[in-house]
Amino acid sequence: MGAPYYYDEINTIASAHSPSTVHCHNTELWRYYFRYLFQQAIAQFKWTLPEGWDADYFLYTLYGRGYLAIFDGGPLFGVIPNQCTLRGLNVYYHPTHAMIANPILPEVHDLQINRDCVVLKLQPNYSSICDKVSYYADMMALCDETATVNLFNSQLSYVLAAGNKTAAEALKKMFDQMHSGNPAVAVDKMLLGDDGKPTWFPFNQDVGTNFVVDRIQMAKENFKDQFLTDLGIPNANTHKRERLVVAEVKANQTETAIVPDMWIQHLQDECQRVKTMFGIDIGVEWRFDPAKGGVDNVGNTVDNGIV
Repeated sequence: MGAPYYYDEINTIASAHSPSTVHCHNTELWRYYFRYLFQQAIAQFKWTLPEGWDADYFLYTLYGRGYLAIFDGGPLFGVIPNQCTLRGLNVYYHPTHAMIANPILPEVHDLQINRDCVVLKLQPNYSSICDKVSYYADMMALCDETATVNLFNSQLSYVLAAGNKTAAEALKKMFDQMHSGNPAVAVDKMLLGDDGKPTWFPFNQDVGTNFVVDRIQMAKENFKDQFLTDLGIPNANTHKRERLVVAEVKANQTETAIVPDMWIQHLQDECQRVKTMFGIDIGVEWRFDPAKGGVDNVGNTVDNGIV
C-alpha cells in the first residue's frame, strides 16, 4: 500500500505531465497502452552508446524525464549518464548546473553544464514525452473500455416467463445447453403454455443496431496513427480505405518529420559536445530516415502506386 494521497495531491503531480481530460489512470489497461506507446517512441531513433552503458536506463531516462547528464563518475565508473536536477539560470534562462545525487556514487556532484558535464535533452524546453504518451494511452484505453461495454451489451438477451421455480430452472438449463453449442436441446412439455406454444420470448434481438465495436476500433487506430504522427514515426493510414496511393501515404511525411527533426538536431549537437569533452563514441540517427523515404523503408509502399 502506498501513502494516502488525496485527489488534490494526485492532481498536482499528474498535471505536470498529463493534460486535463477524462483519465483511465491507475488501471492496467492504461498502463498497458502507456508501455506500448512509450516503447514505440523510444524506438524512433537508433543510438550508438559507449560499451558498458545501460541502454534501457539511458533511453527511459531521456524520454521519460526529458534530459540526463553525462559526466565523469570517477575511476570506478568512468564517463556515465545519469538523471539529474537542474539549477541556476544563464542570460538565456537556461540552467547552468546539473546536480547528481546517486546513492552509489561517493559524493553529490554539482557540475557546471558544458564545462564539467553535458546535459542531453530531448526537447528544447527540457520536457519529456510522457504528456503525449499519457494522453493517447488514455484515449486508446477509453476506446477499449467502450468496446468492451458495447460487446457485452450486444449479447442476444431473452426474457423468459416461468410459472414456478422448477420451470425457471429448466429454462436456465435449456439456455445453458444452447450456449454451450449443443446441436439439439430437449425441453419438457411443462415449458409450453396451455396452447402448446413456448412461454419464452426474445428481447432486443436487433443487436446489430447498437453494435459499434468496429467503429470504436477504427477510432482507436486513428488515435494510434495520430500519436505516431506527433512523434514523427512514419504511418501509412492504410485503414482509411482499400485503395491508397503512394502520394497519399507520403502526404504526412513532412508533418511527421518536423518536430522529431528538431529533436534529433539537438541530440546530435549535444552528442558532438560529449565527444569533444570526454572523447567517447556516442551518436544518434533516424531508424527510418524520412529524407530517404521513411514509409518506403519499412516496405509499406509498392512501385505501382497502390498500397
